[in-house]
Parts: sequence; structure tokens; C-alpha cells
Amino acid sequence: MGREVSESCVDSLLIEMVSSYCNRFYADKPDLAARRIEAIGYQVGHQLSDRYTMERPRFTDHLEAIKFICKDFWSEVFKKQIDNLKTNHRGTFVLQDNRFRWLSRMSTDQTTETAESPQDGENKVAQAMSMHLYFPCGIIRGALSNLGIPCAVSADISNLPACSFVVRIKA
Repeated sequence: MGREVSESCVDSLLIEMVSSYCNRFYADKPDLAARRIEAIGYQVGHQLSDRYTMERPRFTDHLEAIKFICKDFWSEVFKKQIDNLKTNHRGTFVLQDNRFRWLSRMSTDQTTETAESPQDGENKVAQAMSMHLYFPCGIIRGALSNLGIPCAVSADISNLPACSFVVRIKA
């Protein structure tokens, strides 16, 4: 049996990493914090795809690699498969996770003492949530890059706790 890490430890590590980069290291530079968090995710995804594809033959096309990410890779990382995969058959894939683990336990309470309006509170919650998505976007991008597929990955959280990851293959 392989080595495993407690899920609560991974959750705590992710929360602390995002907090440190956003509030301590790059408090006044959120774009730089986001890039650093995504870069860490990229390294993790790159190494995980090495581990999970060691015994497999190379993938012959993009769709085969994306299906691997949705089934096997996602199962290893998140203990479930992606719920839905959509594509436009022109290099864009949407991976839908209806209950994304790393968001399902996060608070969406929009009442903050510093918020001047409900809209202000919603914006702060959305910004905090989006900072937590740079890491998994990096994981996906790193895994696909290691499989020979250069891409850009973004996330959409308009329907929490569902999360959609949009993968755009670079030509």
C-alpha cells in the first residue's frame, strides 16, 4: 500500500499556504500570490502525474489524457471521479466536480465586520475562494504538461460547492 496523508492535513496545508501567500508574503500583490500558489500546484501535479502514469503507456491524444485526469488522476487526488466532462472538440475541456472537496467545507458567510455593504462581503468571499482554486488549477496544468499537453487552466465557482475547471489546450 502506498503512502497516504490525512485529508485534514492536506486541507490545513492548503488553507495555511493560501493564507501565508495572500496575507504575509504578498499581502499587497494578490496577482503575484496567485501565480506563486499556482506554481506550487503545477509542481505537485507534475510529480503526481509521474507517479500515477509510471506503469501506463503514453497517451495517444488529448482526449485520452483528459479522460485519465478525470478518472484515475482525480480519483487518486480527490477520492472520486470528475462528475462531468464537456468539450467543444477544438481544444477546450470543462471538468465539472459537483462537490469539490477543497471548497465543500469552506465557509461562505458573507457577514464581515469590515464589509461596508453586502456586495462588499460577496466580493471578499469570492476573492478568498478563488485564491484557493489556483492550487488545483496548477495541479491540473502540471499533470497535463507532464503528459505533453501545454494548456491554461481556470476555475469557475458560480454554483458552490460545485466547481468547473476549464482546460484550454495551447496549439
